[in-house]
Amino acid sequence: MKRSGLSLIFAVLGGLVLLFILAPLVGIFLKTTPVQFFETVQDKGVTSSILLTLLVSLCTTVFFAFGAIPLAYLLARRSFKGKNLVQSLIDLPIVIPHSAAGIALLGLVSRDSLLGKAASSIGIDFVGHPLGIGLAMAFVSLPFLIQSARNGFEQVPVRLEKAAMNLGASGWRTFRTISLPLAKRSIISGLVMMFSRGLSEFGAVVIIAYYPMVTPVLIWDRFNAFGLKYARPVAAVFILVCLIFFVVLRILANKTADDQNRKHI
Repeated sequence: MKRSGLSLIFAVLGGLVLLFILAPLVGIFLKTTPVQFFETVQDKGVTSSILLTLLVSLCTTVFFAFGAIPLAYLLARRSFKGKNLVQSLIDLPIVIPHSAAGIALLGLVSRDSLLGKAASSIGIDFVGHPLGIGLAMAFVSLPFLIQSARNGFEQVPVRLEKAAMNLGASGWRTFRTISLPLAKRSIISGLVMMFSRGLSEFGAVVIIAYYPMVTPVLIWDRFNAFGLKYARPVAAVFILVCLIFFVVLRILANKTADDQNRKHI
């Protein structure tokens, strides 16, 4: 088969996949009237829910990155007993039902658990609190950051790190000036994916914190209470917000990575 023929077949098959992704999204906007859209944008319940979702997902991503990135580096650079088990455990939240993830987390942070009691002693209750929402988001989204960062560190030549340490650089300085900058593109991509995945989480969040409502829970609540007509505009607004944030973050991530690469050329 000629290359042009193969490319045509691949283009058709790829186009069908893209159509499958786009059709439901386009349908939501076509079936949402401008009046419904702008009424939803002015709905304080919707706007506060979207702001809560964005803020909690962003804070969760930043907070857990301080542990996830070092873990990714260890997985990329060290061999140890049980490494395959650790990697499987990291991927587990992706494959288990998220309702099951929520129940597992609830057992960890409920008021009668050790962690829940310790938090209650200082006035914190994870259940029905943004902190609980953040934990649920982190549980299902951390694998994306860890695996992306690990892939980035694996692509950094070990000889560069060894050369830096042979010249007297400490382990921390080598990590900060060699490993981290060279793996930056993958790390930023993982951060974007973790943030984006946190925005969309429903199953684990709804079990930990029905209130305050993040937007995925609000959409489900309005669909349950009032039907498709009232849930669709909220979904349309949230999809648009997510799309804008995702595109902007991708552009900034690629620009940052390209600037970094120019510095190393």
